[in-house]
Amino acid sequence: MPEKTTGGAALVKITEGCFEATGHTSIICDFSPPRSGDTAIVDESQIDANFISVAYNPGRAVRTNSVMLAAAIQRTGKDAVFTMATRDMNKLALQSQLLGAQMLGLQNVVVVQGDPFGKNDQPRVASVNDYQPTGFISSIAEMNQGRDFEESNLRTPTDFCVGATVDLGKPIEEEVKLAVRKVRAGAKFLITQPIFNVDHVGRYRESYGYHADKAGTHPVYFGLQILEKDGVLFSSVPESVKAELESGRSGVDIALELYEKFQAARLNNIYLMPPIKRGGARNYEATKEFLRKAKQT
Repeated sequence: MPEKTTGGAALVKITEGCFEATGHTSIICDFSPPRSGDTAIVDESQIDANFISVAYNPGRAVRTNSVMLAAAIQRTGKDAVFTMATRDMNKLALQSQLLGAQMLGLQNVVVVQGDPFGKNDQPRVASVNDYQPTGFISSIAEMNQGRDFEESNLRTPTDFCVGATVDLGKPIEEEVKLAVRKVRAGAKFLITQPIFNVDHVGRYRESYGYHADKAGTHPVYFGLQILEKDGVLFSSVPESVKAELESGRSGVDIALELYEKFQAARLNNIYLMPPIKRGGARNYEATKEFLRKAKQT
């Protein structure tokens, strides 16, 4: 069966581009949509990673739709991933947007719940949560079989490769059980929050093997964040790492050291998170520097 293409470029599912399928390190790079409709942001996405993953409204702010930006990026020849949050749309809206994503040639989607709105947000905006993430993943699996949430037949089935998230910074047993439920629902790959201790991965794998039973194996992309002094953190950062940043050590150098530990532990699928500054700006130049140096190790 020929590969699907868009704009002359072959489309690759994450399950086809991961280490398990290719034998080579696979990197998904996190990418923030802008607070405008300025198409110049597409140029910033030209990062030497296997996939560009467009986040969903970071900071709970009004930003370009993840589907639209992912499609624009994919038209440049980069394989793209879009993110959908159950927080903001009902079942009809979520599944309709998926059909739009299919029409735009997208195949890779990550499902999240979305951070809850704070007290200051609530007078202006309300959560929906018609689905929980696991339920939404299951519904996408049904759409891939040609059925919508009303159990009506779609004219053509979708063909999405669905990803889900896991946080190894939380109690491992509970996160593993949640990961297993997501995989059984239809997730084909997982993405973790940033990790700084590779020993957590061994505990996760051992626990997953115990709980998974027939859920099967799946690619896991392990989070690696490039830090920046006074930047935003995605997870708990060891005090020793914070001290290195404070002393003036480059966040890129710290990330490269951690990358070497990933490689030694055979963590060959990586979810790379560029530095994020207060206010939401990303430092993609640091990301390009990291990737350039990582290829030389």
